[in-house]
Amino acid sequence: MSHHNDDQNRNTADSAQPETVEIVPQSAEAAQLDQLAALQSSLDAVKAQAAEYLDGWQRARAEFANFKKRIEAEREEARDRSNEALLLNLLPIVDDLERAFQTVPPELSELPWVNGVSIIWHKLQALLESERVVPIRAAGQPFDPQRHEAVMQEETTAHPDGTVVAEIRRGYQRGERVLRPALVKVANNPSQTSPHKEQS
Repeated sequence: MSHHNDDQNRNTADSAQPETVEIVPQSAEAAQLDQLAALQSSLDAVKAQAAEYLDGWQRARAEFANFKKRIEAEREEARDRSNEALLLNLLPIVDDLERAFQTVPPELSELPWVNGVSIIWHKLQALLESERVVPIRAAGQPFDPQRHEAVMQEETTAHPDGTVVAEIRRGYQRGERVLRPALVKVANNPSQTSPHKEQS
């Protein structure tokens, strides 16, 4: 009887104790793998951020380079415009000297002061050439409203209609840009019939 009670008491005591779950310790290799995975994840994040910073720096550098080029181009254009304004102001002086030498009497052409003024005139012409300023061709050319300004017309049959027959004031251009159009006299040839009139 007592033996039966002992077994019952032991079973009761066993059922009263909580069940324990056996925790299998993580192996050292698995822990290292987890640590490597965490490090790799951190490295990837740092690389991504570094790439983002590099991309932003390269964009900022390119934008700054473009800005610098634009500023230099604008500065060069402003300097070029300023030079053109100065050259334009010199042209009337060149005109006056040219007209003066066209009217110098032969007996005065060898005087020292005439030679001195002639040297100044040639220096001005050399300055214009160094700045790529050249005269615009006018006389004998077809009238070009981009380079010529008609101030007179001449009724004539000696020249084709619309031909520049005389240059009143010389024009100049710098490269492809017209500094000052040539003032010209243009032929008006009434004997020439326009293609439109021939068709009618």
